[in-house]
Amino acid sequence: MENGAAQPVIVAIDGPSGTGKSSTSKAVAGRLGLSYLDTGAQYRAITWWMVNNGIDIEDPSAIAAVTDKPEIVSGTDPAHPTITVDGVDVAGPIRTQEVTSKVSAVSAVPEVRARITELQRSLAAAADQGIVVEGRDIGTTVLPDADLKIFLTASPEARAARRSGELKGADVNSTREALIKRDAADSSRKTSPLAKADDAVEVDTTALTLTQVIECVVTLVEEKRAAR
Repeated sequence: MENGAAQPVIVAIDGPSGTGKSSTSKAVAGRLGLSYLDTGAQYRAITWWMVNNGIDIEDPSAIAAVTDKPEIVSGTDPAHPTITVDGVDVAGPIRTQEVTSKVSAVSAVPEVRARITELQRSLAAAADQGIVVEGRDIGTTVLPDADLKIFLTASPEARAARRSGELKGADVNSTREALIKRDAADSSRKTSPLAKADDAVEVDTTALTLTQVIECVVTLVEEKRAAR
């Protein structure tokens, strides 16, 4: 592992699903000795809690009323990231199709975003060695003063192929349609929509291997450190 302790740095990595955010972010954090935060897991976690407690996902006011109830704890070790809700390990359950289909609706509720954003900022502030934070509104809303902002993109076809592979044989066409629908929901929500920050570096991962994307981002971080 390369020693990143001498120069703490906050890296915001945004982009839609299937662009390689999680794999890239974890690898970069591990390489450079930084903490890692998957903000999408936090939104999935609160969605899982809503579903498990019978909250009407179609009623934003019902969601807002109980937003502060679940205790969500994120571990920031890139080698072993964890996520618990009320002490329960939900790393597996939050990846089900049921949660995936509902997370956009829950995360669009302003009270949910306010609570999770506060949690994300506190974790970033506590990362003494620096942190890589991945999500959809990190560079624009959560950490607008991040040292480096990166926006990952890829063609819908490439993203669908990757995601269907992760879901072990899911239909590529159906996956592609679901990703496009999720993009539309995330990009059009009123509160903190998915968007590229004006000062973000865009990296198109369509034709790149994961290793190439990781190397590209590591280089960008090291260049930022050198400039500082």
